[in-house]
Amino acid sequence: MATFSVSSEAEVLGAVRGAREGSRTLEIVGHGTKRDFGRPLECDDVLDLSGLSGIVNYEPDEMIITARAGTPVAEIEAALAEHNQRLGFEPADWGPLFGASANSATIGGVLSASCDGSAAIRYGRCRDHLLGFRAVNGFGEAYKGGGKVVKNVTGFDLPKLFCGAMGTLGPLTEVTLRLFPRPPLIRTVAVTDVSRFAAMNLLRRIWSSPLEATGLSYVPKVSGAAFGALGEFGAGAALVRLDGTDAALSEKIAMLRELVERHDVIDLDGGDRTFRKIASGESFAGMLQDVWLVRQPPYQPGDYEESEREAAYQDMWVADWAGALIWRAGTPGKNGAHLHQMQKLSGGSAQLIRASEQTRQRAQVFAREEPVRAELTQRVKAAFDPLHLFNPGRMWEGV
Repeated sequence: MATFSVSSEAEVLGAVRGAREGSRTLEIVGHGTKRDFGRPLECDDVLDLSGLSGIVNYEPDEMIITARAGTPVAEIEAALAEHNQRLGFEPADWGPLFGASANSATIGGVLSASCDGSAAIRYGRCRDHLLGFRAVNGFGEAYKGGGKVVKNVTGFDLPKLFCGAMGTLGPLTEVTLRLFPRPPLIRTVAVTDVSRFAAMNLLRRIWSSPLEATGLSYVPKVSGAAFGALGEFGAGAALVRLDGTDAALSEKIAMLRELVERHDVIDLDGGDRTFRKIASGESFAGMLQDVWLVRQPPYQPGDYEESEREAAYQDMWVADWAGALIWRAGTPGKNGAHLHQMQKLSGGSAQLIRASEQTRQRAQVFAREEPVRAELTQRVKAAFDPLHLFNPGRMWEGV
């Protein structure tokens, strides 16, 4: 096995053309923080993009930034902070969940795995913020998709296709992202001693209100100890993050108190850090259990009543995005077939984020696609990577 460490798009082209000529598969890596996410790979060689780093262009007035795919997210966020700007989808750092160093993930890896943070409930997921990119396909050709403005209306919307593709369509070399202003103030409050059923209904009401919350999570009693003071909040705590000016926040808190009715509302110190911890799955990092990420449609009040009695919710779990996303621990070694089936019936999906190599080899890491969609996935793969050079089988067998 050879490792090709590249620092330019030209070197990526050379590595891919060599792989194509020799019919050798390539594992695409950045800093390797999520290398153990997905089905195990047995590639011939490694394409290391960590040297393909650096901010290419930053236009604060236009609120866009272009960076090479191997650029650390921390480097980008530091540059944006100097101009009081931020990435709206608030990239989640999954590295510590896999035993990697914190703050070492690359922007290409974050986009490829779709590591969306808690603020996505307000600003949208990474697929809504990737305006354009450059990449190399399986023909050994460099190309670009999208552009540098929010409304790209010509051609196919390729940026959305690459978010969450796990590198199976080829290596990204450069990305352009839209930006948002940093708020003058951030305030996080905990609605305490609230059950799961009541909390999900409450969070859904807040999401539908004019509060424009940038974080809506729930930490049940069973998981509260992992979040320090939250373990003291009775049945569980619904967390709400708001931002704005001092006057705007005062109005928002007053409105929130009306929405929560009889429940107590307590200011939470370090609340922004708590949301980062939830979005990164950090509270599961030291556990032996497998870790799942469940995405489900936003429910209307009352839809949780039947599932309230499910024994599965006795495991450690944390809800984000007003209950539309749930991190949960699972018994090691289980293939998750029942969980996949449950989510299919409800219109959602489940992903096995962390498990042993043996479990990931035989389990459904990603939900099985319906035949029509699976055929479309195969056709897209063939269009970008006809020889299946890039991360073959990382999501599904044959993709």
